[in-house]
Amino acid sequence: MLGSIEGMQRRVVIVIFDGFQMFDLAGPADVFTTANLLVPEPGYRVEVTAVRAGAVPAQNGITTLVETPLGEVAGPIDTLLVVGGLSVPGHLRDRELVAGIARLAAGARRVASVCNGSFLLAESGLLGGRRATTHWLVAREMADRYPDVEVDADPIYIRDGDVWTSAGVSSGVDLALALVADDHGHTLARNVARGLVVYLHRPGGQSQFSAPMRAAVPRAEPLREIQAFIDANPAEDLSVPALARRAGMSERHFSRVFTEQTGVSPGRYVERSRADAARRLLETTGHPLDRVARESGLGAPETLYRVFRRHWRVSPGDYRRRFRSKEGSRS
Repeated sequence: MLGSIEGMQRRVVIVIFDGFQMFDLAGPADVFTTANLLVPEPGYRVEVTAVRAGAVPAQNGITTLVETPLGEVAGPIDTLLVVGGLSVPGHLRDRELVAGIARLAAGARRVASVCNGSFLLAESGLLGGRRATTHWLVAREMADRYPDVEVDADPIYIRDGDVWTSAGVSSGVDLALALVADDHGHTLARNVARGLVVYLHRPGGQSQFSAPMRAAVPRAEPLREIQAFIDANPAEDLSVPALARRAGMSERHFSRVFTEQTGVSPGRYVERSRADAARRLLETTGHPLDRVARESGLGAPETLYRVFRRHWRVSPGDYRRRFRSKEGSRS
């Protein structure tokens, strides 16, 4: 793949198709165009293409007007981005689409995909021997279909050389912010995120699942209350005996039904919730690490470091340097 910037602009070509996921297009496009408002020189020029020119319907029924068909897109490209959507499986047999992606990738500085758009990259021969991610729901299918691709279902995005892949839907925004950070630095990426009122640029190694998302909501009201209490009070005594007393159950019965109804043990849920609390404190405050450890319920900086690395795949200090908001830095 070749490097290219036309003048001062970085040309971003986004490939869509019938039944594509609209957010996979709109999210990254808004990131790039918002970056243009925050840099002194023109930053990005976004173009949309598909196999045929004209109206291309998204899976939500909204249409996008494509002016230049895939086969007529010429010239160097800075970033080639392929979106995803529920219709991707059917498009894997579209040789014109697959060959067109491969052709454009050969003249692009970097290639990226959102959600299951990674299947189209793999079908185009662009992921062989690389590590990649996709939506967690179809990760096993991708690994089975493309055994030469090292599929990791956990991260929200992965960079392997000049190829970037991202997880489900909203992670396309994280991917685009990472691309902006790679081009212009993390400060601009944070400012773009703040302008769009989105999550402050999550690191690619972060899991697709936040602590609450990785556990089911319990059916029983007492357990729902316990789950909410854990998330709201990370520094409290959240041992199994304490939680069982609060739920009015024996320790053994509490552990059994909590695990049955959430899919994780009480101890594991507590650790995940505390890791998430630590992440929020690192983003929004200037507290030293020992205070972050205490307020998140992790106790000591050593425990904070160990748990944070396990859940977010980056050290607390590095995470703060890259992703803390300006408001937090003044706390």
